[in-house]
Amino acid sequence: MKLRKHKTVDDLQQLIIDNNDKEGFYGNGKEIPNVPEIPITHKFADQIYIRQMDMTKGDVVVGAIHKHLHVWFLMTGKVIINNNGDVVEHIAPCYTVSNPGSQRLIYALEDSIFVNIHKNPTNTQDLKELEKEIVSMNIEEYNKKYNI
Repeated sequence: MKLRKHKTVDDLQQLIIDNNDKEGFYGNGKEIPNVPEIPITHKFADQIYIRQMDMTKGDVVVGAIHKHLHVWFLMTGKVIINNNGDVVEHIAPCYTVSNPGSQRLIYALEDSIFVNIHKNPTNTQDLKELEKEIVSMNIEEYNKKYNI
């Protein structure tokens, strides 16, 4: 499946990048931000990588493009998610199976805990290696990986 740019997500991502020096805006669009304001917790089980993101009401996160089928859970809270143009409000507890090519823009309506579950067949705990395996930072990188 070849991905097309969705101006809404791209425009919002660029807005966040352009304002990343202001409170509540994080990231440079080239790597997954690691900031204390949006804590990420990493856990590992046999061939599984669990990534938990704690969001505060009002946080906006533009996620990377996911390369593989995976599951995410909203453990607590309420969020609005724009996933490649489809906008859905989610109220915890809930989960969704996410397809390859998914890129989410997440707006926290309440303090929320968001958890992604990814395959990790090599059992690596090297986060940079995992990120290279499970996400692309832009559509061009994703399409190139799959020769689209």
